[in-house]
Amino acid sequence: MLDRAKGIVRRVTLEVIYEMVEERSKEIYAKLDKLERKQEEDFRHLSERIEEDFRHLSERIDKVNERIDQTNQRIDQLRQEMKEEINQLRQEVREEINQLREDIRKTNERIDLMNQRFDTVIQMLSEVLRRS
Repeated sequence: MLDRAKGIVRRVTLEVIYEMVEERSKEIYAKLDKLERKQEEDFRHLSERIEEDFRHLSERIDKVNERIDQTNQRIDQLRQEMKEEINQLRQEVREEINQLREDIRKTNERIDLMNQRFDTVIQMLSEVLRRS
């Protein structure tokens, strides 16, 4: 009978232990599920934050690229204006040079004419002196 009582006590003890293990296992699984849901929520939150930061960064990059494009357009415009001004100045300088050449030619013609007159006057004086 003692053996039988020991067997019953063993069975009851084992059942109590199994129930305790099962109850504790349920608690642990519940905590694990809760942690897993929290981890998924944190991951989702971080993922959304990364996407938001990426969107903001992308917008800033777009703005910087837009400003670079505007600056390049302004530089191109200024280059074109400078080219036009340089070409205009070149044309003005050419015209001025041509005018100066024309003035020099006319002055040379006058000098030549004056030299001819001087020659004529000198010849006349020379003639007068020879006759006298």
